[in-house]
Amino acid sequence: MRYFLEIAYDGTRYHGWQTQPNALAVQQVLDDCLSKVLRQSISSTGSGRTDTGVHASQQFVHFDAVQELDTQQAVFRLNRILPNDISAVNLYRVPDDAHARFDAHARTYHYHITFARNPFRRFHAYYHSRSLDVAQMNAAAASLLAHEDFTTFSKVKGDTRHYRCNIYQAVWQQEGEELVFTIRANRFLRGMVRLVVGTLVDVGRGKLTVAQFEQIIASQDRSKSSGAAPAEGLFLAKVEYPEQLL
Repeated sequence: MRYFLEIAYDGTRYHGWQTQPNALAVQQVLDDCLSKVLRQSISSTGSGRTDTGVHASQQFVHFDAVQELDTQQAVFRLNRILPNDISAVNLYRVPDDAHARFDAHARTYHYHITFARNPFRRFHAYYHSRSLDVAQMNAAAASLLAHEDFTTFSKVKGDTRHYRCNIYQAVWQQEGEELVFTIRANRFLRGMVRLVVGTLVDVGRGKLTVAQFEQIIASQDRSKSSGAAPAEGLFLAKVEYPEQLL
């Protein structure tokens, strides 16, 4: 029987989502706890990967259980043994062919920049000591919606077959002492959001014009993008599925 599990996590002490040798990953910890609660070996599949230090306020995984589960009870028992930087939120019975990654039709990330030194945000926002030209950053961000090929903002490694993405929203908004970037798309490439943010920050600093930003996208040249923004400011914020699935 297949289930979708909604979770949230603080990625500070993890080497990303995906299980890997000789490093602590969110997936490894989650699978170990699920295996203990369900008394069977569990290998989950996530809706996507997050890098080292990146957080998720909403992430979905699917797994198969040999017995029908009381979803509320399973969530309660799972939260009792999960570490306090990972939380189980909801559990859903889904069709046996449902897939957490392939059935997702949109994903949203948030990136947080703070202009005030705050010790309580040091692992959850990128501290930038100088002001940024938000109007220019938004003008550049809007141009992302006119493009489909984002080779420029992809990591070289990986098994990606193509670099096309449909971006539905890309906007910066001031929220108190923080500047928050929201980007929503059907899919994202490895490292894409942090590379986009790093390059947009250079627009805000006056190092790049909006026209140059567009030329960088069109170049499809990874060497043209700016450095990746720090991991701590990035959150996977929302994963969307067909309404009938959940």
